[in-house]
Amino acid sequence: MKITAIRTHVLEARLSAPFAYSRAWYDIRTAMIVEVETDAGITGWGECYGPARMTEAVVRGIAPWLIGADPLSSEAIWQDVYARLRDHGQKGLAIQGLSGIDIALWDIKGKHFGVPAHRLMGGPLRTEVRAYATGLYRRAEGDPLRYLPHEAAAYAAEGFHAVKLKVGFGVAEDVAVVHAVREAIGPEVALMVDANHAYDSVAAIRLGRLIEPLDISWFEEPVPPEDLAGYRAVRSTLIIPVAGGECEFTRYGFREVLASGAMDIIQPDTCSAGGLSECRKIADMAAVHGVRYNPHVWGTGIGLAASLQLMAVLPTHTPHSLAPLHPVFEFDRTEHPIRQAILAHPIEHSGGIVPIPDGPGLGIEIDRAALQRFRAV
Repeated sequence: MKITAIRTHVLEARLSAPFAYSRAWYDIRTAMIVEVETDAGITGWGECYGPARMTEAVVRGIAPWLIGADPLSSEAIWQDVYARLRDHGQKGLAIQGLSGIDIALWDIKGKHFGVPAHRLMGGPLRTEVRAYATGLYRRAEGDPLRYLPHEAAAYAAEGFHAVKLKVGFGVAEDVAVVHAVREAIGPEVALMVDANHAYDSVAAIRLGRLIEPLDISWFEEPVPPEDLAGYRAVRSTLIIPVAGGECEFTRYGFREVLASGAMDIIQPDTCSAGGLSECRKIADMAAVHGVRYNPHVWGTGIGLAASLQLMAVLPTHTPHSLAPLHPVFEFDRTEHPIRQAILAHPIEHSGGIVPIPDGPGLGIEIDRAALQRFRAV
């Protein structure tokens, strides 16, 4: 079997209302989908996290190197592409482009052998995962002290065991909102906060100290991703677990994160950090260092499916316990018209539980009509 073509699909959809996190407003959701064709009639699908037009350019640059290659040799392909780009692309866009290609190759491998991708990675260790609801962004209108608690309570009513709140809007406002959301969901639903690296370590520590009594499950991206010293300062000061890593890449980048003791929880994005091949290696490194691994997930149904395939084989956080602590799945609840529309059968939750797709490859089918409908012009 040989690769005969690699195609890119840049998709976009305007939102019904804009929303914001600590550093930017969104009024459009975009996606960059990778399609790999073979001479055996098998097509694989992947997704690149990041700026869609830029990751498209990366994939188009890589594509000629792979025509004629054996798609089953995904490890050899990964190493070859990384070596070609090493002088210019050890992190960032180059790895995001490679991630989408790698995911598509795993989709092809699973379809070729007639098994889910996680079977080829030695799984599954689990057939379903508990999900937490990501949402609670700022809106252009209304009082966040009113609409955020209401939104959080709605997620809890759906059965989610945990919700994640966006912070980074100023310490005083963050503290007030965290209090309001905690009161709305009660003590039984877990609450995480995510600053999207809006603070320096001084402000992050101040915020963390003020919300520690509210039983926060983790403080995500309290400081910029390159500030590992700041991460260590926050982690050493707070009792709240510190999470991050969605802006880090490959086992080489995470080697520094893990060896420096910067985080309690790492959150590589499968569509960004190197694909399924590399994220499996990162997961093994995290387990050796006693660091938890909960993937960052914020894309379309392809990204969801790829992350779920990985989650099927992630080690438990407490492997020697009679009540092992399993990784949890990030389930984005913000508006994303493309997310489920491109799937013939959407990935949904039931009571906060998401089944891991068990069809061949990623376990999904793509609706090509939706690709055309959302195609960016």
